[in-house]
Amino acid sequence: MAEQSVPSESGGKTVRLRDALRKARIEAADRTSVVVDLRDAEVARLEILNEALDSLFAEIPAGVDLFDRGISQGDTPRLWIDSVAHISMGRDKRIYRFTQDTRFGRIVLAESHDVPVMVDAVTDYIARRMIEREHAMTVTLVPAAAVPAVSAPVKHRSGLWTFAFGFAAGLAALFGFALVMALRQI
Repeated sequence: MAEQSVPSESGGKTVRLRDALRKARIEAADRTSVVVDLRDAEVARLEILNEALDSLFAEIPAGVDLFDRGISQGDTPRLWIDSVAHISMGRDKRIYRFTQDTRFGRIVLAESHDVPVMVDAVTDYIARRMIEREHAMTVTLVPAAAVPAVSAPVKHRSGLWTFAFGFAAGLAALFGFALVMALRQI
């Protein structure tokens, strides 16, 4: 394969395509390493927060299985608290953002640079979720006086009469149409 050269704008030097490709690959590798370093920094900060939450999760009773904590290693690393709430890093990669997915969209529950502030926010969230679980698990009994008396079932009209009326109306319309067509031919 013949080497291609492109005349340079500065002076009479020629820049070979191979040198330009090598330079572009080096620049791309530098950018990639910066992105990887940023992702590693995000994961490291989330791991610090995860370790700070260890004592909180140790206090949760063994029978409560609402929470499944873990760090996901995707394009955007996240520290999951449960199936709908997670902590990710903000755009500046230094701020923690605690969000919850709802049926109306994602809401931000807390944002902070500080780990203790985020631990307090997660503690409040876990407490609220445990109270919601308790309310869902309790059965409220309705007093007997408040229960309405069961009334006799209401009889619904038979569909037979509706069918018969529709059939008769259809026959009348067909007879009328046939009569009009017969009169037109006379």
